[in-house]
Amino acid sequence: MLATDSVSPTTPRPSHLPCEPGDYDVVRRAILFLTQSWAEQPDLDSLARHLGVSPAHCQKLFKRWCGLSPKEFVQAITIDRARQLLAGSLSVLGAAHEVGLSGGSRLHDLFVSHEAMTPGDYKRRGAGLELVYGFHPSPFGDTLVVASGRGVAGLAFVNEDAGQDRAAALADMTRRWPLATFTENALHTAPFIARIFDPARWRPETPVRLVLIGSDFEVRVWEMLLKIPMGRAVSYADIARQIGQPSASRAVGAAVGRNPISFVVPCHRVLRGDGSLGGYHWGLTRKRALIGWETGLVQGGAGSV
Repeated sequence: MLATDSVSPTTPRPSHLPCEPGDYDVVRRAILFLTQSWAEQPDLDSLARHLGVSPAHCQKLFKRWCGLSPKEFVQAITIDRARQLLAGSLSVLGAAHEVGLSGGSRLHDLFVSHEAMTPGDYKRRGAGLELVYGFHPSPFGDTLVVASGRGVAGLAFVNEDAGQDRAAALADMTRRWPLATFTENALHTAPFIARIFDPARWRPETPVRLVLIGSDFEVRVWEMLLKIPMGRAVSYADIARQIGQPSASRAVGAAVGRNPISFVVPCHRVLRGDGSLGGYHWGLTRKRALIGWETGLVQGGAGSV
């Protein structure tokens, strides 16, 4: 996530943030139901019956998750809402300029520091690279963290919507650097998870260090993703123009899709040129949940745009 303001250690955790292990699964099923039955405009009672919970609990969970009611949540994260982000006489890139896209984001300054592997390291497909990994619970379900001695190299979600399990999630990540050595060590990766998903720990004195392992072009695209402020969206064409290659929208889309560090490098904030949500490597349901969670953070005061 992008922290747009430093949060002190004494700042209370926003009340709307998910804090129970099972919350994401309920929200995930709710989002699937609401997006699949959008045309019928299901009410709160219908949603609660589908989830097997009381309407009061359903409403409370949504409020705690994103600061919105289920109805408001749908309105905020459906394709129509995404189109609104891109609508108007001011381009998305122009709007992003207004909030700092062109000048370096506060996330990059206050929450994340990063370095890129050399082109030679990337071309060797990870040969000689030692990586550790661990699976951990997060607000968005089962999460895989991959780290080198210098920082986080990968963060992925187990995509339940695609029938993925932990083994498949790990295989998907290891295919990126097939010659690297991967060793399971959840004790080593646990501190990264604890800090990445807790806005109260997004502070400049303890940034999360990222190691970007990709081609020169991919790294340039991922660095642009780091500059998209919370609550904003850009298109693939916007990023292509920003890196000085306006005809490379498709290549940008491919690079966004290969982003190995979900959530922190916010590829979920990139939409298609027509304003539709486009794809997401870890599932559109999770993309909608991420956007909704960020909406709640902004509305709850944990970040500002």
